[in-house]
Amino acid sequence: MKPLPSSPAEIGLDVTTLPSGLRVVSERFPHVATAAVGVWVGTGARHEEDGEHGLSHLLEHMAFKGTRRRTAREIAEAIEAVGGDLNAETGVEHTAYTARVMAEDIPLALDILADILTESIIDEGDLEREKAVILQEIGAVEDTPDDLINDVFLEAAFPAQPLGRPILGTPETVAGFTPDAVKRFLAREYRAGRTVVAATGAVDHDHLVEMAAKLFAPLAPGEPPRPQPAAYRGGTEARLDRDLEQAHVLLGFAGASFLDRDFYPLQVFANLLGGGMSSRLFQEVREERGLAYAVDAFHWSFADSGVFGLSAATAPEDLAELMPVALDCLSEAAETATEAEIGRAKAQLRVAQFTALESPTSRVEQIARQLIALGRVLPRAEILDRLEAVGTADVRAAAAALFRAPPILAAIGPLQALMPLSAVAERLAGGR
Repeated sequence: MKPLPSSPAEIGLDVTTLPSGLRVVSERFPHVATAAVGVWVGTGARHEEDGEHGLSHLLEHMAFKGTRRRTAREIAEAIEAVGGDLNAETGVEHTAYTARVMAEDIPLALDILADILTESIIDEGDLEREKAVILQEIGAVEDTPDDLINDVFLEAAFPAQPLGRPILGTPETVAGFTPDAVKRFLAREYRAGRTVVAATGAVDHDHLVEMAAKLFAPLAPGEPPRPQPAAYRGGTEARLDRDLEQAHVLLGFAGASFLDRDFYPLQVFANLLGGGMSSRLFQEVREERGLAYAVDAFHWSFADSGVFGLSAATAPEDLAELMPVALDCLSEAAETATEAEIGRAKAQLRVAQFTALESPTSRVEQIARQLIALGRVLPRAEILDRLEAVGTADVRAAAAALFRAPPILAAIGPLQALMPLSAVAERLAGGR
């Protein structure tokens, strides 16, 4: 591989940790007039205690419903008056509040973000209305098998654990939340030591640090309690028989955390197995046999665990043929992954890294999440070196390790022709 040119964006990367523990990170993009700015809090659905299921997502919604200084309408009008936009997202291990604005409007964006996170009112009337909105959101997921299957899959992989619970919560838990419950969760989890203020694009780091120190001073110092460790538990089968046009199937295995040595080999294996048009699953399942429009492989990693999976949606009459074909592709790829396939997979992952680097919006999320998860921003060269170091033996060994724990199976739709999990395990064992 040829040496990579130095990155102007990476040269402009700066990180500052304030006495409270709040971290401020920025990366300057030359010749860019806008900025992506946001606040990432290292708490999400897996940090919820019993009785709090769905509370982190509800809090994200409530943050925009009014503060001591601004009504919900004034928040929206203030950012849109300068052509900007606000967004938020709740994940399993983090919550993000973001804005995209012109460079000169960074102070306004940061002021609004600090306002909604430190001065929210949590009005009871607003809370009841937002709970009704989230109940509709939960209903929409129930009506969308493409979304629902992911929740069913994670619950099968991590049963009776916060990591396996739907981020939105349940109708019962959401309906029971009170303003006091929201405020307690906010006070416990939203602390400076697990919060990152990040900006990329046309940004001045020293000015960003100065503003963050002032605006986020109300955040309590230190870190909230760490969540209980998560553990993949195989052998679970979750089937939801529905009258649908297609059967949606996810097959899963124990993966690796993003701190594990198998992380990069499994990312490569997922790509060569089902990440592109040249992948084994795409070629065999779609191109050769026409058994599915969409089929892929994925590797979801968390701080202390991970799950590897195969995903497909197919007509009910093709389900009986699809599963054996997909299982054979998996077994054969684990044993015979070639240097050429691995090279193509690494090339695709390498381009994905450059794509993130060249977009302020993608890059700001990347650096913020790395700070929360790893305690530092990984240099581009380090990521690419780790990726480049992955060899054929590494990929085959990481793939073989997938089969050490029993698999899981999640499916939604007309499932009469779907083989049981016991038959899946037997075929995989026979294939190896």
